[in-house]
Amino acid sequence: MTVFIRLLEILLEGFNYVVLSYFILLNFFYLLTTIFAFFALRKYARRMEAVDLQSLMAKAGVPPVTLFAPAYNEEATCVESIRALLALNYPEYEVLVINDGSKDSTMEQLINAFDLKPAARYRVADIDAAAVRGIYRSEYQPNLWVIDKENGGKADALNVGINYCRTPLFCAMDADSILERDALIRIVRPFLEDAHTVAAGGIIRIVNDCTLQKGTLTKIRLPKNIWAKFQVLEYLRAFLSGRMGWHALKSTLIISGAFGMFKRSAVVAVGGYAHDTVGEDMELVVKLHRYHLERKLPYTVSFVPDPVAWTECPESTKILGRQRDRWQRGLFEVLSRHRVMLLNPKYGRIGMFAFPYFYFLEMLGPAIEMPGYVTFLIAVIWGSVSYTYMAAFFVVSFIFGMALSLFSVALEELTFRRYPRTRDLFQLFFLAIIENFGYRQLTIYWRMHGFISALRKVEGWGKMERKGFATAPDESSK
Repeated sequence: MTVFIRLLEILLEGFNYVVLSYFILLNFFYLLTTIFAFFALRKYARRMEAVDLQSLMAKAGVPPVTLFAPAYNEEATCVESIRALLALNYPEYEVLVINDGSKDSTMEQLINAFDLKPAARYRVADIDAAAVRGIYRSEYQPNLWVIDKENGGKADALNVGINYCRTPLFCAMDADSILERDALIRIVRPFLEDAHTVAAGGIIRIVNDCTLQKGTLTKIRLPKNIWAKFQVLEYLRAFLSGRMGWHALKSTLIISGAFGMFKRSAVVAVGGYAHDTVGEDMELVVKLHRYHLERKLPYTVSFVPDPVAWTECPESTKILGRQRDRWQRGLFEVLSRHRVMLLNPKYGRIGMFAFPYFYFLEMLGPAIEMPGYVTFLIAVIWGSVSYTYMAAFFVVSFIFGMALSLFSVALEELTFRRYPRTRDLFQLFFLAIIENFGYRQLTIYWRMHGFISALRKVEGWGKMERKGFATAPDESSK
């Protein structure tokens, strides 16, 4: 019995050091991307000081753009979102709403709000997608089109959009998102500066409890809901420190499905969006990398830190858990599908640097981190762990996470200052400290659940609920 207990102690101690090594390696990558993000943001801010957006828009050759807004049961937000899209500051663009067989009043609200009438529009591509039931155009907004189709999922809806897209660039987003007025001209810049650009992503921020008037954000503030507040901090860290850092390292693997610009011809060449994954946004970007690297074609995938899409986030643990489960499943599906790229020098820094990080630390991470917290507690209770190890574990799993979150808030304040109220900033700094004691562990649990769901080949998005946007009264009607 004594031998058995000793064996358990050795195994427990060994696994704890595996977990500690995982946290050290994870934080090394976080630190690396944060450092690169800091210098990249400084460089970008200096460049933008010399850019006149109005002159840029007047520049000959600014390409027309089509915005795709796939909508499924978006009755709470679709009208305000589309109004915001129609108010964008861009010379020539179309808004193409794809109603993906909504079961609520989404289609009826769009027809009534924008006076939609049946219209003819011809296919220009032949990507496989569900049947189209009808095509409509607004009587008073000629750049607004709505395609009503059979339900097939978001990827299928986006593929329908590609089939009917008449412009060289398209912007994929969510129907419940709000773009800032200059977002399009800002995100199109990489395509103007580099003809080889095939994709560019913008930043996503949380719109909960912000106020809209006529489709435009008039008041920006932190959400009242505590779960939404934590997500504000997560998004700041993910985009300002994470994606900006990976962009600086020329290794962008993810462009959010809520806001991304793509060259239509490149997307058609790779077959459009994949139907059989919930991570269709990441899968498309990885597929673009793979296609161009295998054929040794010049290309660029960019991230731009100042064009903003504001999106509604979940405010209950039930819906938030479903979302994180889906994200983890999508990551698993994409990386498993393209695992030939893993540690393959044929794919350059994508295969040798970015892919290993996402594969071993993001995809497999929950299977190490979740048991790691449990075994650490067992070891502490058992008394089989040294004070040195306890201190090291606390530093790499808690203190370093706090530091990175605090730095992300500082980056937001130093660069874009989207939250003007001092109390909002103080709240973000406070959240950066307390999120490591409960919320982070909860997200790891959801990701672990998603990892297991992926192994079990669970499919589907799960039901997402929307409460809609807060709107200010229309002063002109008084």
